[in-house]
Order: sequence, then C-alpha cells, then structure tokens
Amino acid sequence: MSEEIVACILDKDIKYLHSGQAAKYIFPMDRETAHQQKISHLIVRLFAISMTPDEQVLYLVQKRSKSKKEFPDYFTDSASGHVIYKKNLNLKDIEVDAKRELEEEFGIPPKSLEKLLFYDLIAEEDKKPMELAYVFLGLVKHNVDLNPNPNELEIEESRFYNKSELLNLFRNEKVVDIAKKIWLQLLDLDLLAKFGLNIKKHEKKSSAKETALFIGRFQPLHHGHIYILTKLLKSYKRLKIGIGSSQLSKIKSDPFTYQERVNFISSALKKRGISPERYKIFPIPDIFNANKWVDHVISIVGEFDTLFSNSEWVRQLFLNKGIRIGNKIEIFKKKYNGSNVRKLISKENKYWKNLVPKEIANLIVKFNGIDLIKTLYQKEDLL
Repeated sequence: MSEEIVACILDKDIKYLHSGQAAKYIFPMDRETAHQQKISHLIVRLFAISMTPDEQVLYLVQKRSKSKKEFPDYFTDSASGHVIYKKNLNLKDIEVDAKRELEEEFGIPPKSLEKLLFYDLIAEEDKKPMELAYVFLGLVKHNVDLNPNPNELEIEESRFYNKSELLNLFRNEKVVDIAKKIWLQLLDLDLLAKFGLNIKKHEKKSSAKETALFIGRFQPLHHGHIYILTKLLKSYKRLKIGIGSSQLSKIKSDPFTYQERVNFISSALKKRGISPERYKIFPIPDIFNANKWVDHVISIVGEFDTLFSNSEWVRQLFLNKGIRIGNKIEIFKKKYNGSNVRKLISKENKYWKNLVPKEIANLIVKFNGIDLIKTLYQKEDLL
C-alpha cells in the first residue's frame, strides 16, 4: 500500500474543489509521503443503505479493526479510503474509488450497488494532514452477501443495522465523529425520495418545455457551445445562460472577462438570427461552497424548468436539490472544449480557428486574447 499514489492538494487551492475543479489543482504523491509531510489529500466516504421489501431502511456500518492505527475498534461509515490520483480527475473517477473501497472492505461488488449519489464535500480539518472527503450515498441490493475483510473490519459487528439499533450503537459505542454526524443526518432524510424510490410522493414537474438553464464558462465560446445553445433554443421557448466562474479572468484556465464572454455569446447568437428576447445571460461567480452553490445560482437566475450542463459536478449538485436535469448534449467533446482551444492558441497552432465561430475568432483577436493566452501559458511554464 506504500506505493499507492493519492490525489493531493495545496491548502490554498482547496476552495476550488467546491466548484468542481479538482483536476486543475491536484497533484500525485505516494500515500505514505503525503502523510509524513502532512500534505492535504482527497478521500472518499461511502454511507450505504439497503431497503427491505416492506421499505424498512437498513444502514451498513463497519467497525474498524483493532489493528488500525487510527480509530481502532471504532464504528464509522460503510467504507472509506483515498482518492487515487488520475490526470483529469472528475467526479465519476472518484465514484469508482468509492465503489472500490466498498468491495475491498465489505466484498460488495459494484453490480450490487443499485445507485450511488454524491452527498457532500467535507474538509476534515481535525486531521493532520487535512482530508477532503467526497461523501457518497449508496443503495445496495436487498439481501446482498457481506464478506467483511478481517484486515480492515471487525467481522461480527460490521453489518446492516436498523434505525433503533443504530441509535443504540451511538449511545453506547465509540463512533468516529464525522461518521456519526452524517449517519444522524441520514436518519432524518427521506431516503426513499433521495434515491427516487418514492415516485408518487415526489412526482416530477410538468414536462412542458418553457425555460432551460445552461451553465458553462465559455473560455472561449466554441462550436460545441453553439451546438448546445441552438439545440436548446429549438426545444425551449426561453433560454437562461449562466456564465460560471464569472469573477475569474486573466488566468490560464479563465483568460477572458465576464463581459468578454457575454460578447462571445451575444455576437454568436445574433449571427444565427436568434432574438435577444429568447435568452438572458447571467453572471454566476464561484462561492466555493458546494452545499450552497445551487441556491446561490437560483437566487441569481430565478425559475427554470430544466438544468443543462455537461459538468458531472454541476449536474450532481442540482440533482441533489431535486431539480430536473436534462441529458448531456455533446459533440466531439475532446475536440470542442475550451481547454483544447486555449492550448492550441498557446502553441500558435492556427487550427484553433476551426473550433470557434469566425465572429468569436475575431473577438478573441480584438480582446488581445492570443497574446494574453500565450503569456499566461508561458508564465505557468516558468513556475
């Protein structure tokens, strides 16, 4: 296990995890070295439940092995462990780590996990080094076979508990604080609704297609964005466009200002004969708080029927709030993405002009975007 390469992050960059930008700021390090040097790193915590045929909720709780260095013989979550470093790490990759830990610790294979939902991102500041926990909720098939790993868990007491048993455990046993806090939250949740099992009680809104919300950074706008925007405008009467990370500019990942990005969008839609009355553009600054971000967005853009985004992070945050999520709309995503366009510009590869509308290429030149991007890339290369 000493060769396990984990996803680490500098403390000054932790806030960016809350805006789904882990890939930009994490770096690889051997697990033992990260702990010895007290480098903050990413972990997963999975809290699994199962539903009996009569809709009784059972909670899968593990008791840590007596041989563990930290919290030996304590009750805790269902499974936990480090996030393995991966280039371009995203939420789906972190989900894979959560599933891996559940299988390693309880012997529950991914096929027995019916649903896995992102629940929260928690900075466990009491630990040195700090651990940034991506918390997931898992719905396990009823009557799944448990095969607790004796090297990780105390076998007899690592099992499913009903609500009264779980509360009794909290009163009489040693429990890891963060795990106890989250289990208590889950005891108060309508988990049937959370996992979409209580359909009648939580019916979806009308399927009328009035207003869609699309969120992107548009750094810069490219043909992939045009494909999405025009498709949504064919299906919805009105479109709200949120410019994410609107407060950022003049940095490698976000070179253009909010107003420049507004100009990208409005000029591209005007060129395609789309009336300004059919869409409205909103600034959405980062607040670096995953729990409050969706409410923050809604306070800015107001009501809408369906959220569209190709960011798995954004989609999951809205889904957690019970908001309807549209299907991903993508076209040649490795080709048409802002990072690729910026990289080509930085290398003076003129192919970038094929990836953006002509009017956007002209605006990039007008905004001195080519020199800016080249300078920003060169500056980072010197660091």
